[in-house]
Parts: sequence; C-alpha cells; structure tokens
Amino acid sequence: MSVTVGPLPLATIDYPENDGNPMSDNMLQFHWIMTLKGGLDDLFRDQPDVLVAGDLLWYPVEGNNKLRTAPDVMVVFDRSKEFRGSYMQWRENSVAPHVVFEVLSPGNRPGEMARKLLFYEEHGVEEYYIYDPDYAVLTGYRRDLEGMFAAIDEMHGYVSPRLGIRFDTSGDELVIHRPDGGQFRTYLEQAERADELDRQLKQLHAKLKAAGIVLPEDQP
Repeated sequence: MSVTVGPLPLATIDYPENDGNPMSDNMLQFHWIMTLKGGLDDLFRDQPDVLVAGDLLWYPVEGNNKLRTAPDVMVVFDRSKEFRGSYMQWRENSVAPHVVFEVLSPGNRPGEMARKLLFYEEHGVEEYYIYDPDYAVLTGYRRDLEGMFAAIDEMHGYVSPRLGIRFDTSGDELVIHRPDGGQFRTYLEQAERADELDRQLKQLHAKLKAAGIVLPEDQP
C-alpha cells in the first residue's frame, strides 16, 4: 500500500532567522553596510512607520522557506521599527521592501548578483542599488512603468525617488547627501561631530557666564 504525503500545513513550516552566511566578507564592506544603515536610520529616526534593516532574512512567499535572501540594507515604508527575527512578507501586510542596497566584496560572483537582481525584481523591490567600494562604482535600478527593473543611466547626482537622498560619485568614494543637505557619516564621524558640538556649546556657555549672563541651569 502506498502512502501519499501532502505538503506540510503552513503553520508548521519553520522559517530560520539565520542562513549561516556572514554579514560581510571584509572590513571595507562592513564599513559601508554600517554607514548606509546608520545614515538611513538617522534619516528616518522620527518616522515610526519606516523600517530600516541590515542583514535581515526576507521571506517573500508563505510556505516556501527556501525562497529567501538577506539584503545588506533594506528600507520598508508603512512598517513599524519593531525588532524582527526575519521579514516574513505575508505577516507584514504583504509589503515588500521598497529599497534595497547591496555592498560588494571580492567574494561576490556575477551569477550570485544576477540571481539577486532577478529576486528583487520578481518580488517587488522598487529601487535597487549596488555599491562596489573597492572601485567606488555605484549601480542602480528602478522599476519602470512596465514593472521591470531598468538600469539608471547616470548615478552621479541621482536622487532616490523613495528616499530623497542624492548620490555623489565624483570622488574617490561614494558620498550620500541627505535631503536637508547633510551627508551620511560613519559612526565615528557622528561621534566626533557630537563631541565638537558639545565643545562649542561649553565654550559659548563660558563666554556668556563671563559676560555676566546667567543661564537657567546656572540659577540656584
């Protein structure tokens, strides 16, 4: 007697939170992943419905735990910032990541990147950017009116429709400008900037005190 085994009930399918692959292959790639994620986190820090995630496994189709990928950085609008073990699209009101960034390392292979391009195109990503920090080359794709990815002809000066950020590829490395004119900075640069602002504030405080101006925090 033969026994036919049907598909597992959807509720019993496990969706691992780790695919066993490292977040980055070297320090330069990690540096740029963190710079992109940190800059985007800061850009949308006051918008509770914009999720910025790094190296988060994305499962686009319920019932298929083999169909997955972990973008280096992704941005999803109309989604909360709460922590997730993975991004299961059917639990997220079927909202796909809107913008995806990949940072290349020497270990990336053309076939792998071609598969990622097709994955992102098939599963609803609107904008896809690939940065090669070894050669300071930025490539971009945007979904066209027919719903397919179209390569962006000129990345220098290009403004992301979704994010509002502007890419500057004129120098030795990528510079990303915020809509307010500021630039994406590394964690160290942000810390140094904060220290400088604190030093300037203390100098101003001392000058006002020397001029006999009493600030509220100095009052008994």
